[in-house]
Amino acid sequence: MTTPAARRAPQSAPLPRPRGEASILHADLDAFYAAVEQRDKPSLRGKPVIVGGTGGRGVVATASYEAREFGVHSAMSAVEARARCPKAAFLSPRFDAYQATSRVIMDLLRELSPLVEPLSLDEAYVDLAAGGHPDLSDDGVRAIAAALKERVRERTGLTVSVGAGSSKLIAKIASDLDKPNGLLVIGAGDEDDALRGLPVTRLPGVGPATSARLRAIGVNLIGDLAALPEADVVAALGRTHGRGLWLLAHGLDDRAVVAERESKSVSVEDTFEHDIADLNRLSAIADAMARRVVDRMRRARLSGRTVSVKVRLPDFTTLTRSATLPAPTDDARTVARLARQLLGDVDVSAGLRLLGVGVSGLSDWTQGDLFAADTDDAAPEAEAALEAEPATAAPTRPSYPPGRDVHHDEFGHGWVQGAGSGWVTVRFETRDTPPGKVRSFRVTDSRLQPAPPVTD
Repeated sequence: MTTPAARRAPQSAPLPRPRGEASILHADLDAFYAAVEQRDKPSLRGKPVIVGGTGGRGVVATASYEAREFGVHSAMSAVEARARCPKAAFLSPRFDAYQATSRVIMDLLRELSPLVEPLSLDEAYVDLAAGGHPDLSDDGVRAIAAALKERVRERTGLTVSVGAGSSKLIAKIASDLDKPNGLLVIGAGDEDDALRGLPVTRLPGVGPATSARLRAIGVNLIGDLAALPEADVVAALGRTHGRGLWLLAHGLDDRAVVAERESKSVSVEDTFEHDIADLNRLSAIADAMARRVVDRMRRARLSGRTVSVKVRLPDFTTLTRSATLPAPTDDARTVARLARQLLGDVDVSAGLRLLGVGVSGLSDWTQGDLFAADTDDAAPEAEAALEAEPATAAPTRPSYPPGRDVHHDEFGHGWVQGAGSGWVTVRFETRDTPPGKVRSFRVTDSRLQPAPPVTD
């Protein structure tokens, strides 16, 4: 049977072959970092929570849905976020807690199929066709997804939005269309109906520059793009980009779900909701990414020699800059310092739609801190918002960024609500307790110490 897309396509280039069933899942945890904080801190449930840098150069990593009602979104400056939602709880990230929760989620996904492709801590594709499921009808897939959502809630206390479709594109769009805590299956053959009324910006690769070019030829919706001859789209956007988007507009996407392979590099990248042209803000984001990259390297007991920065401009041009060290390192300050230097070599005046930081040339050893910066000038505002102690301070006192887990010999486990002027204020509660009481202590109080998150 010939599909409408096939009838419109030129015969010189083969079309991707869509699946005959909605057997690809896209699972996306809802407001992940903020949701973990609300789960672990009962006093914050139902209240606006913003996770990210808490200093003047900080940026928002994740905002809870309560905070999003005030217009707060990821990559927004902390200053603007505070202005829009002054009563929100502003917390520094706790990556140990997020990683522990992510491992549980990924294990649940791997129970469904050996082909799981993690995209980040809170997002992954699953190929159900490789999982031996006897029923991959729309109803069967819907039942699998519903059971997964319940298992995630039982094991982690979090909600996940799940989309399913005949391709990665359709599965991703399905999960985005029904958030938070959604479940949407777009059946094979229903792709055109699901896509045609959506804005063309829903397609990956359509940023502000591409969107402007498409508007110039009368394209605002995905259906508008699908109705055009491929040649017209190629003329407007170029052969590779134009053909790729034309195919996606018809729901044609044959990218396979690829399980994790041995890494030749470790990298983190984010596409921003709005182009960012502020170099200080971009530097803060690069610092945060460097810390995330190094954390992943250390967990894998790896170090690397080459630091790279990847940027994508508004016109979709992608640039990469890199620098190689004399010996491998796993020092976050070194990676962050090089990343900021490389970013400084890029003209960001027109804005960036994507930024990434990576380390390659990996090995299983490191030469200590030989090449590390002498001072912690790369401490990421977007992650910990730590204030560096004066070089003469002795002994070094613990740092207490907001949100950090602590333990007190008398009161037990708690988290930092705030610190300053030699005092730290702590609320004592865990995910399994009612909202706890608040106490303040001198930062020199030996009974109070930083602690790992409670993960059970």
